[in-house]
Amino acid sequence: MNNIKLEKDLVLKLYETMLKIRLFEETQGKVFKAGEQEGFTHLYIGEEAIAAGVCANLNDDDYITSTHRGHGHLIAKGGDLKKIMAELYGRYTGYCKGKSGSLHVADFSIGALGATGIVGANIPIATGAAYSIKLRGTSQVVACFFGDGATTQGTFHEAVNMAATWELPVIFVIENNLYLVGTKLDSICKVADNLAIKAEGYGMPGQSINGNDVIEVYSTVNKAVKRARNGKGPTLIDCKTYRHHTHFEGDIETRDKKEIEEWTSKDPIDRLENKMLEENIITKEDIESYRDRIQKLVNEAVEFARKSPKPETEVALEDVYAE
Repeated sequence: MNNIKLEKDLVLKLYETMLKIRLFEETQGKVFKAGEQEGFTHLYIGEEAIAAGVCANLNDDDYITSTHRGHGHLIAKGGDLKKIMAELYGRYTGYCKGKSGSLHVADFSIGALGATGIVGANIPIATGAAYSIKLRGTSQVVACFFGDGATTQGTFHEAVNMAATWELPVIFVIENNLYLVGTKLDSICKVADNLAIKAEGYGMPGQSINGNDVIEVYSTVNKAVKRARNGKGPTLIDCKTYRHHTHFEGDIETRDKKEIEEWTSKDPIDRLENKMLEENIITKEDIESYRDRIQKLVNEAVEFARKSPKPETEVALEDVYAE
């Protein structure tokens, strides 16, 4: 991990965001397995440093576009834990009145333009949002999260080419967890070791970094955001990471056990905690206090969701903008 050169308050903010994501996801996984929620859920456990490091650089009016593994992105952008959990429970008090579930949750009021269950579908949305920023002449930026598999989609190439050509203010963030569901990236991609090299084809900067090092993620994205705000266009950042769980909850694990052990030993939260302990930024008692306080917030979100009403049938006809 890079030496911590950031302000103590910022490091603790990054840590708190990562813990919120981790404890929310662990708890959500448990209630999902207990049969309290329906549909699919794809947990973000193991990748928290990316969402935390990226979103710490964004303003309230900046945008993000998200993926099927998007709870962490929304939490990092400032999403309400109660509303997110209620949405996952399919309750009317959720962000989308219980109609989106996990795969399409959004909150336009904080710039979260929505998750999507279609791989790569959010990349053109990010480019479109960045184009609107340029047309309106504001200083906003867009952070676009997507997986390594999305870099093999046509939507990626079309959207990135347009963003680079028009110098749009968007940061393309690859959450490179090495797998396309169960297919190893290096079995279908010749540049799997350095996806950032794809940026060269569009005349834009690209960089591969350790996605489990929240300080490196924050610092790298900070430069890309400044570049975008100054009208110099997009950046592609390849964040190497690893999901600790299967592709979705209930899926069959096909990855190599030794590989899983190797990567889980690089847990981004453990790494940051150890570094903060070494540099006397935090104590073991502080860590327990942070975890207890945040777990309480997550538990309150679960109880809020459990007690919230399900949407009435007629709610299906609300928020419909085409016939």
